[in-house]
Amino acid sequence: MSHLFDRQQISLRETYPHEDTLIAEHFYHLWRDNDVPDSSIEPNWSDIIIKFIDRARQELSYKAFAIEVDGVVVGSTSCQLFAGLYPQALAVEYRKYGYIWGVYVEPAYRGRGLGKQLTKMAIDYLKSLGCTRAILHASPSGKPVYTSLGFVASNEMRLDLN
Repeated sequence: MSHLFDRQQISLRETYPHEDTLIAEHFYHLWRDNDVPDSSIEPNWSDIIIKFIDRARQELSYKAFAIEVDGVVVGSTSCQLFAGLYPQALAVEYRKYGYIWGVYVEPAYRGRGLGKQLTKMAIDYLKSLGCTRAILHASPSGKPVYTSLGFVASNEMRLDLN
């Protein structure tokens, strides 16, 4: 970490609903940083993401967190209860999952532990909801961050159909 970065004021906080557009922008940049072509992203991506956040806030205990450097937001993450991919027939005490998504830090601020701090905030929030597990999908550059926090690869398997 550079000496200049050591002198900067870093703060973590929960975001406000009026900042949902910022969360949407970060989510868009996350996809672009992972080589998803712009032509593969819906033109109304911001509206789609904001509607998703609104529903998740109402139904799935959604929260987002931001990290600021000298008062400027340079990263964010979102988390919520995991809605599941199939019927939830297991007791909540056994299987109440939380999902972390959209961990994003602007390129100039990467490699300084900010994504790790954001992820820890999301983990703490999910713990406060009584979640028994946190799930996320990691980009190649994010995997070392998440493994350092104790995340392990799961048995998810994929088959591309096109």
